[in-house]
Amino acid sequence: MKFDTQKIRKETSKDFEAAWMAGTKYASERSLNEKYPRSVRGLSYGKPHPVFETIQKLRDAYLRLGFEEVMNLVIIEEAEVKKQFGKEALAVLDRCYYLAGLPRPDIGISEERVKRINSYFGKQFSKEEIEALRNTLHRYKKGEIGGDDLVYEVANSMDVEDIEVAKVLDAVFPELKSLSPISSRATLRSHMTSGWFLTLAEIWNKTPLPIKLFSVDRCFRREQREDETRLRNYHSASCVLCSEDVSIDDGKDIATGLLSQFGFDKIKFRKDEKRSKYYMPETQTEVFCYHPRIGWVEVATFGIYSPTALAQYDIPYPVVNLGLGVERLAMILHDAGDVRALALPQFYAPWELSDVQIAGMISMEKTPGTAEGDEIAKNIVRVCEEKGKEKSPCEFLAYRGPLLENDIEVWVVEPEENTLLCGPAYLNEIVVHEGSLLGISRKEEWEAVFEEGVPTNIRFLDAFAAFVARRIEEATREGEIDKKDCEVKVRIVRSGADINIKIDEMAVRYLTSKKKKIDIRGPVFITVVAKKVL
Repeated sequence: MKFDTQKIRKETSKDFEAAWMAGTKYASERSLNEKYPRSVRGLSYGKPHPVFETIQKLRDAYLRLGFEEVMNLVIIEEAEVKKQFGKEALAVLDRCYYLAGLPRPDIGISEERVKRINSYFGKQFSKEEIEALRNTLHRYKKGEIGGDDLVYEVANSMDVEDIEVAKVLDAVFPELKSLSPISSRATLRSHMTSGWFLTLAEIWNKTPLPIKLFSVDRCFRREQREDETRLRNYHSASCVLCSEDVSIDDGKDIATGLLSQFGFDKIKFRKDEKRSKYYMPETQTEVFCYHPRIGWVEVATFGIYSPTALAQYDIPYPVVNLGLGVERLAMILHDAGDVRALALPQFYAPWELSDVQIAGMISMEKTPGTAEGDEIAKNIVRVCEEKGKEKSPCEFLAYRGPLLENDIEVWVVEPEENTLLCGPAYLNEIVVHEGSLLGISRKEEWEAVFEEGVPTNIRFLDAFAAFVARRIEEATREGEIDKKDCEVKVRIVRSGADINIKIDEMAVRYLTSKKKKIDIRGPVFITVVAKKVL
């Protein structure tokens, strides 16, 4: 059910609880009453997100190389970053997001507040109930009750409705509204490396060498700005190889083995000038793949962890680490020029609908609801196809038979002289071509449009016949046809609505926003008369 968002916003602003309670009236009877399980027949196969599709392929590629998948910690304490990065820690922490939380205030219940609470509810709460409220707020302060449960627990302690409690907390305890977050010393992982040191520290002496692990997960980096190749929240496909003997060649082998599974035969390695201190000197290496449109793109970096960093965690074996940017790899695979549009198309990508998609949004507004109605529509089409060029006045029987316990006749007629049974545009067909919606005939001048575009297979005649059949059904069901003949006609068509063509609202918005044509018009001139046979 579609609803009025502006009206709901006004109602919410006026009385949130009342507007919230009224929400069920916008749900359909089906959504409220239909029971599980529902049929899933007819559901189409979904479309994967390009980043997560790439992640799945990377997971499979790592597994084929013999790596075991693990999950690394996402929340990393500041002290761990300092241990791992040494003197570079400040530069790394500058790119980290610190986690913060709201403090739990010590909320007092004065006599004045008790009076306001009593006034609001229109009753006198007992000392025991006020004490229960005070105890609940104290438990919240100590962290025994979470913010999600505060309203429920307060309502339970005072034996009142929770929807009313929300209003009281807002009015009587303003300190809950004015809380400011306080930062902790915990950070969101900015490098997968931060997680690898902690993981390896736990397992190096519990797992036989070589240890081959990988993880594909999010990292968070407080970039100064996002651009075509950089996001603040990205995915790293990272791996480690821990063994008694590792070398730069191991990193090259892993990178080649991984990327070759994606069809890349152009891979370059270049010594990284950044020289991160958690890698051994001269081992940090950049990995480039070729992008068909923008050239060589860096997709990965590998190196051998420095003993000075490993020693902080008592890891006594050398480790090769490779980190690959999933979004950058996805850009290459999908020939994308902007990682923002690739990852978050709903915000950054231009809205595009293909001709096929637009064609799928065109339908007939009304169609017959009975088998006899279908026959009536088919026979109106047949008569017009066969006799549409006949000179008038003329009439042709399209259907004689039963309909809803009545016997009827349906005629296609043209009583006027010196014209034809059907107008010039009756065989015009709806076609989508280069984003425009056209109602055109299959003549030589439009041959290229039909060839290049997407026909909907809906002609003016088909849509009108369906509408006529539905109208005859309604007239027969309501008894109108008992009193007089049911006549349905169409003259000049100026829009889809004139000829029973329904265009989805989304398609209309798209075509309008792109300044494309919606040109459905023409002289159709068809008249159909249905009579009850006595």
